[in-house]
Amino acid sequence: MSRFRAAPAAALFALFALSGCSLFSSSSSQPAVPCPSAVILRSLANTAVFGPAPQRRPENVAFYGLLSEVDRKCEYTGDAVRMTLDVVVVGQRGPAAQGDAVDLTYFVAVTGPGQTIISKKPFTDRIVFDHDQIRAGVTDHIVESIPLRGHSGAELNVLLGFQQSPDVMEFYRHFRGR
Repeated sequence: MSRFRAAPAAALFALFALSGCSLFSSSSSQPAVPCPSAVILRSLANTAVFGPAPQRRPENVAFYGLLSEVDRKCEYTGDAVRMTLDVVVVGQRGPAAQGDAVDLTYFVAVTGPGQTIISKKPFTDRIVFDHDQIRAGVTDHIVESIPLRGHSGAELNVLLGFQQSPDVMEFYRHFRGR
């Protein structure tokens, strides 16, 4: 019978341990400082690389690109935040694909209050396909130091998207869902 009384106590202790709570409060603990958000812009999450034909139609796409996901971590150092981003970039062969590789360029932009762009950098990934492979991808590991300039991390946003040409923008206006 005493075994059943010990089990709830053990379960309660395990719950406190797993949740990061403490049975003993400490007045010196600091609240967690939020990381800036990191968001892939939906309208710029896809791109297309066209083959040699002049028409910008689905059958003339050599490769598609997709910004699949982004994970972020941050660490505050003085008046800056050091962001670590892991960005998954996926390529897919299209009907007009020739060759086994494609270069896909996306940007990482930091915005402040009022969506003011603080910085913007391009990143290019080479996606290499095995001869019979339709999809391939890479994970970019990016580390950037972002000056806070008097702002809190919660006031900043990190936005990601493919740098689109007018041809690609027009293509997606007509052929959504690709």
